[in-house]
Amino acid sequence: MKIRHLLLATTCTAALALGGCATNPTNAQVGTGVGAVVGGVAGNAIFGGPAGTIGGAAAGALIGHEVGEDRDRRQYRR
Repeated sequence: MKIRHLLLATTCTAALALGGCATNPTNAQVGTGVGAVVGGVAGNAIFGGPAGTIGGAAAGALIGHEVGEDRDRRQYRR
């Protein structure tokens, strides 16, 4: 039953997030999302528990945003 609720919540969240995309996302936006997911997984694997997951997601989002923003700046120069 718990898996069913988690799957439903994930599906609804994804549908709402994708429904709000009116334009193509920037590299900074993509980097933030990917960084948060990867950081959350890594934080959970390394530290375990919710604190490790949340901390890893926050750090990953910050790093991913900065890398994506750098790529956006490089594209505008070309």
